Amino acid sequence: MESGKKISGTLVLAVFTVTLGSLQYGYSLGVINAPQKVIERHYGRSLGVLPQNLTRSLNTTDDVEPHPSVVMYWSLSVAIFSIGGVFSSFLVGFVGDLRGRVKGMLMVNVLAIAGGLLMGLARMGKPHLMVISGRAVMGFYCGLSSGLVPMYIGEIAPIEYRGALGTFHQLAIVTGILISQVIGLDFLLGNDDMWPLLLGLSGAPAILQSLLLPLCPESPRFLYITLGKEEEARKSLKRLKGEYDPSKDIAGMQKEKEESMKEEQVSILSLVRSSLYRQQLLVALMMHLSQQFSGINAIFYYSTAIFSTAGIAQPVYATIGVGVINTIFTMVSVALVDRAGRRTLILIGLAGMCCCAVTMSVGLVLLPTYPWMSYVSMTAIFLFVCFFEIGPGPIPWFIVAELFSQGPRPAAIALAGFCNWSSNFVIGMFFPYIQALCGSYVFIIFAGFLFGFTIFTYCRVPETKGKTFAQIAADFHDRPPPVPSAATELEHLKSATDA
Repeated sequence: MESGKKISGTLVLAVFTVTLGSLQYGYSLGVINAPQKVIERHYGRSLGVLPQNLTRSLNTTDDVEPHPSVVMYWSLSVAIFSIGGVFSSFLVGFVGDLRGRVKGMLMVNVLAIAGGLLMGLARMGKPHLMVISGRAVMGFYCGLSSGLVPMYIGEIAPIEYRGALGTFHQLAIVTGILISQVIGLDFLLGNDDMWPLLLGLSGAPAILQSLLLPLCPESPRFLYITLGKEEEARKSLKRLKGEYDPSKDIAGMQKEKEESMKEEQVSILSLVRSSLYRQQLLVALMMHLSQQFSGINAIFYYSTAIFSTAGIAQPVYATIGVGVINTIFTMVSVALVDRAGRRTLILIGLAGMCCCAVTMSVGLVLLPTYPWMSYVSMTAIFLFVCFFEIGPGPIPWFIVAELFSQGPRPAAIALAGFCNWSSNFVIGMFFPYIQALCGSYVFIIFAGFLFGFTIFTYCRVPETKGKTFAQIAADFHDRPPPVPSAATELEHLKSATDA
């Protein structure tokens, strides 16, 4: 799209439709938070370890310490979501190339609906097993969706809107988190009677997406570069950009195809062992590590418990406040990312989160002596989320597509997804135990990680705003932007494979 042209209705429809998968991902992240105590009581009854005074009625607000087996199953219910994503992240490239980006997303919606049904029907079996199974299937779906959505948007977005449209993936995620927090309130669905429906709604967006996806054009880059279907690529471009001559875009794709035609079968192992892409891959993986080990999902998963520790009277409403701020500052990122640049926003976000993590810990440590420190901790949590959504939240999802050309892109996205989901699992599974061990000092650990990620970003991450792949590669190798040679890149990849 040429500068100054409006975004077409078809492009808006396509971005909205595919980000319904991101909305589903965010809903699944946040839905497990608010009804924790309610579901734990049902787990206890199913396992036969519910305290005697609660066996007759589950409609109680008594603060009873859950049985260790309940804690274990609850932690697994939270973390199994990430295990599904870990395994499916390796299949993103395969699914995206099998029948195309659009049909790939349509196929995997079966998983989302199945996962939602398992959780929605939890009362018909053992609740802990049904919920764990449903979240595992939903995690498998979200691992695919979190790779396919940024891939598709990155391939259809005009270069001047690439950052803003790429950020819509994260905007949909945080919107899903906020929706799950609101309808998870006790007087809505977060109660003893309705919690299975609350969890089961995780699969609802897949139904709407399945109806809309057939209306979305396939990625013209996939059609032309991967399949060689020029006429279909032209039709797709016209649908996405309106009435215009697509010859210029086709010529650009033709040049890229000629330069990278030998890269199409780049495997994950070849990419890892190739020295040509080593620095780009390191940056991509570190961006995703910084997103997860910042501690943000500890807040998304356990914010209600954290606010209770901080002495907040209504922790559920404070959690919803986090969701609102989360959404607002993701919108700020949408407005800024193509102006301020990726590197600048990530640096501001990581440094700000580091300071907030220290403040959070200080507030929790001093809380017994100074009760007003609960407000300091709550403010630090809100600011922590603000800084996250300015850069470290949305940017890692689409920067991988900017760092790699068409050939190695699916393998790079798969590796980045594996890194993200593995880190997500570690946080979801072990944070309660680390919190029990470290107490009020737990966020000092995340502050240390954030400090290291800030230094790495300052030293090693280049700016990618408005740059071609050749220019980005030149930033990594400290040389003028080259015209990539297919033979040269193939030689590097072959030498890595044969090593």
